[in-house]
Amino acid sequence: MRTLRWTLLVCLLNLIASPGFSASGAPTAGRELTVAAAADLNFALAEIAASFKKQTGITVKLSLGSSGALAQQIHNGAPFDLFFSADMDYPRQLADAGQAEASSLYRYAIGGLALWVPADSPLDVEHKGMNVLSDPAIKKIAIANPQHAPYGRAAVAAMKHVQLYDLVSDRLVMGENISQAAQFVESGNAQVGFVALAHITSPAMQGKGRYWQIPAEAYPPLEQGLVIISRSRRKKQAAAFVEYIKSPESARVFSRYGFTVPAPSPERK
Repeated sequence: MRTLRWTLLVCLLNLIASPGFSASGAPTAGRELTVAAAADLNFALAEIAASFKKQTGITVKLSLGSSGALAQQIHNGAPFDLFFSADMDYPRQLADAGQAEASSLYRYAIGGLALWVPADSPLDVEHKGMNVLSDPAIKKIAIANPQHAPYGRAAVAAMKHVQLYDLVSDRLVMGENISQAAQFVESGNAQVGFVALAHITSPAMQGKGRYWQIPAEAYPPLEQGLVIISRSRRKKQAAAFVEYIKSPESARVFSRYGFTVPAPSPERK
């Protein structure tokens, strides 16, 4: 009965978000959620947020970055309503510290990792996979900083899985997040990069490069979690957005960008 529940939420939120009305009856000037989101969600979450606004009138403002850096901002008091991480650990840590609602913790997707080269690169990444990293023509390999980016940690694990990390570690260049790692490759500052599958399969990146999807068994699963921030003043709207994230409409968007979407939990009778 999730569809019925979502329909009722939309009706309620349309009323709450309408000009001059609030749930308490006090005047209000519209609604806006501020969301801290991992950089791999740049395209997918923006599309979902736009659809959510059409249905509810609630604007979702995204602040993108590495999961670890965003979690630290929240620890330091940044005024976010929701946090979408590229792993489950950072939102869980926030919940354990009392800075996020533990009951709202939800695994919304599993990310994919790819090895990406520019479209005009002579490197045969599609057939050689990670073995291409041993090519002496490669001077720089871009990854997200593994100290605070889950995709960076996944890249290191993948290289160690095929016993190439020691060979290439001195050629690694670190982006602050996975989007910046992709920018290093796109700009020519690196010949190849470990990037989010969601980034390079987006419409904005079509034709800009070629890639090889790294097998899931080469790195720990990139289970991505969200959580509602405890100090948020818009928890009802945040909860409604979480419900929309769980909807079939959002699942289709995530799947289109290369994410694996967890199966919905059975509805309670």
